[in-house]
Formats: sequence, C-alpha cells, structure tokens
Amino acid sequence: MSSEENKREPEVRDDAQPVEEAEGSPVDPGERDPEAEPVPTTGEEPDLGLDEATVLSVELEATRRERDQYLDALRRLKAEFENSRKRQERERIRILSLASERLVQELLPVLDNLDRALEAGGDIREGVQATRDQLADVLGEEGLLPVASDGQPFDPNVHEAVMGQPSEEHEEGTIIQTFQRGYLLNGKPIRPAKVVVAKQV
Repeated sequence: MSSEENKREPEVRDDAQPVEEAEGSPVDPGERDPEAEPVPTTGEEPDLGLDEATVLSVELEATRRERDQYLDALRRLKAEFENSRKRQERERIRILSLASERLVQELLPVLDNLDRALEAGGDIREGVQATRDQLADVLGEEGLLPVASDGQPFDPNVHEAVMGQPSEEHEEGTIIQTFQRGYLLNGKPIRPAKVVVAKQV
C-alpha cells in the first residue's frame, strides 16, 4: 500500500452509532432551559424570612418611633397654643388699659366743671345739670345708654321689680315708677333698672 493511501482519512460508515454524552457533562449556557429556576451566581444566599419574634420587634420599634413623633408634635402644638394665649392676654390688658386711659381723659373736663360749680357757691343746680349732661354725653359716646322704664312694659332682661303696686290707671305689668335708672353698654345690660310695677287692684 502506498504512503498516499495510508494518509487518506478514515471512511465514515453510514451505520455508525452517535456517541452519547456523558452524564453530568457541561451544558452550553445558550442551551439552558428558560423555565429552569435561576441559580444565583454572586452575593449571599437570599434571606428566606425572619422569625415571628423578630418581625414583631421591628414593628414595635417602628410604632415607638411614630409615637415619639406624634408626642413631639403635640408638645410643640401645646407650647405654641400657650404662647398664643399669653400674647392674647397681654394684648387684652393693653387694650383695656388704653381704653381706660382714654375714658379718664374724657372725664377730666367733667370733674373740672364739678369743681367750678362747688367753688361758685349759691345755687349750683344749673351748673350741676350742665355737668351731668356733659358726663352723659361722654359716656354715651362709649356706648352707654339708659334703660327706658317709666310707662314701659316690665322686661325682666333690663328691669328689676322691687315691688308691685295696685293701679287703676295702668295695665298690669306696666312700670309706674323708677327707683334707680338702668343702663345698657353697647346693647348689653350692665345694670337693671329698679322699678315699681302695676298690678291688678
């Protein structure tokens, strides 16, 4: 046989059986089953979950933090409310002080007129009447008004009956005499009028 024939490639037989791949042999990554569960390649193994006590501890700590936040907000709100209340009280006192000062200044001329009337001597009725009218005007500007009483129906909101008196000239419940005049300040009763009320004979 010639050397050229010895170098000829072996003839492949048609009835040759395929060689089976050994079990456990490496698999081409491109041929991996897409439905197969992925295998982690890096990092630690995934945490399979905490036990119940650990979960409760974490939740308790979160609840405590939330509670502390609410308490802190409530304390701040309380402090702000207290500061606001004190500011309002100081402002109220300041306004009352200014109002009192203004009223006293307006009443000083009335006091001066009374002093002059007393110094004049003799019949001072006219001077006192003028001073009284001046005082009523000053108080009227502050919202002070007298309560209507004589001849008016009795009103327990602004009148105080000190006695009842039989009268044929007046209907029952009509005020026939005023002992002490009552007053309203800006529409609010500050002193009831003390009156005598007619009753049936």
